[in-house]
Amino acid sequence: MTQTLLHVKQLENFIDGKWRAADETTSVINPATGEEVVHVPLSTADDVNEAVGIAKRAQKQWARVPAPQRAEVLYRVGQIMKDRKERLSQLLTMENGKVLEEARGEVQEGIDMAYYMAGEGRRLFGHTTPAELDNKFAMSVRSPVGVVGIITPWNFPIAIATWKSFPAIVAGNAVVWKPATETPIMAYELAKIFEEAGLPAGVVNVVFGSGSTVGEAMVNHEDIRVISFTGSNDTGRGIAAKCGQQLKKVSLEMGGKNAVIVMDDADLDLAADGIVWSAFGTSGQRCTAASRVIVHQSVKAELEEKLLNKMKELSIGNGLDETNKVGPIINKAGLDKIKSYIEIGKNEGAKLLAGGYELTDDELQDGYYFAPTLFTDATPTMRISQEEIFGPVVSLIPVDTFEEAIEVNNGVTYGLSSSIFTADVNRVFRAQRDLDTGIVYVNAGTTGAEIHLPFGGTKGTGNGHRDSGVQALDVFTEWKAVYVDYSGKLQRAQIDVE
Repeated sequence: MTQTLLHVKQLENFIDGKWRAADETTSVINPATGEEVVHVPLSTADDVNEAVGIAKRAQKQWARVPAPQRAEVLYRVGQIMKDRKERLSQLLTMENGKVLEEARGEVQEGIDMAYYMAGEGRRLFGHTTPAELDNKFAMSVRSPVGVVGIITPWNFPIAIATWKSFPAIVAGNAVVWKPATETPIMAYELAKIFEEAGLPAGVVNVVFGSGSTVGEAMVNHEDIRVISFTGSNDTGRGIAAKCGQQLKKVSLEMGGKNAVIVMDDADLDLAADGIVWSAFGTSGQRCTAASRVIVHQSVKAELEEKLLNKMKELSIGNGLDETNKVGPIINKAGLDKIKSYIEIGKNEGAKLLAGGYELTDDELQDGYYFAPTLFTDATPTMRISQEEIFGPVVSLIPVDTFEEAIEVNNGVTYGLSSSIFTADVNRVFRAQRDLDTGIVYVNAGTTGAEIHLPFGGTKGTGNGHRDSGVQALDVFTEWKAVYVDYSGKLQRAQIDVE
């Protein structure tokens, strides 16, 4: 299937509209089968320097193209993605492992983002405002920043890239993009789509390679004026520190320790459905995945039973088999991390109700699979209740009151997504006010963000910026204030005139 879908054995960098081979490569492994899919370049700082120089020149011309014309390219990108949706989805599953229905959903996010951001090409609104002096006009407009560096993760290799690149492009910037080496195929395919859609050479450049080499060179390059990063908290903090020293704009979207609150008046069947999807969809490898369930003590036993029954129905295996609902873990390192947290949870005194082990059945033994796992009787301060595991592991934390549930939800270093199941409208409004997260769901799980709303979180999840929605444009533009004085004389603002 690899040859049928991909047609190449080795990927190349995309710089100045041309495909360029690298001296050194590494293998990309299908996490479902352990098979080598393709080779990806391990580029150097020199490759980054070349890409940035090209992008800097291309951006000056691209910024002069009227925004509605820039948007036309994104409309064409969206249409091509729509035409190739099934092929892109299968390639995504092959390199990432997520089940095919989720891969289709991710590609659809990219399609939606193309059309949404293309619409901004006829908006990109500034503001007009009354001037304080006679015969004077005042307004603010958005201006492109210049060259933008985007660094994207393996778990959503095309959706997150579109969240970042599409608003940057429509706003008149040029892009240098470092995808994750685990999942480079979506970057290769999207670069080809940009090319086919008529994006001028040099406006988007893809440089494959490691974070320690390519990512580091991008962060430190003086001509990259924005870094937009999605990934781990530790890496994000390091990027923020380096960008701060350079007075460089940086947008961070990092981890989560997301909770579903289940109150005593909740629809428990609906809550169980939401928890299973949020915790075990994408094998828990989402920054918005539910890894905590904060449940009212009076319904805890009943919810446990419902969850265990639903977990038994989950079919696990290669995501290209549409009967499977849970795919593999991305690699051995991810698997080992999950296994270490199972032991931590046991040692801390949490009760293991289901799962907690690697799956090594004959049909799964060549991939990286972990059984959906449920702990109960966890306390809020346990490490499994505080730290991001990034796998199919969820812990039940019992509480006695709504107020305690809110306190437990907020008592972690992250603040990405939260959810509450309740039939009480008063609790709903208090929860959406008091939950300290960037995303709040009511009677739904912790996943399912839509592209026309801002995506991001509070505290250790990020640094205040947002992907998606019109708010994403704030990352990739600068505000410029413009004053036009048509009085024919010097007028001095804020100066008293007798």
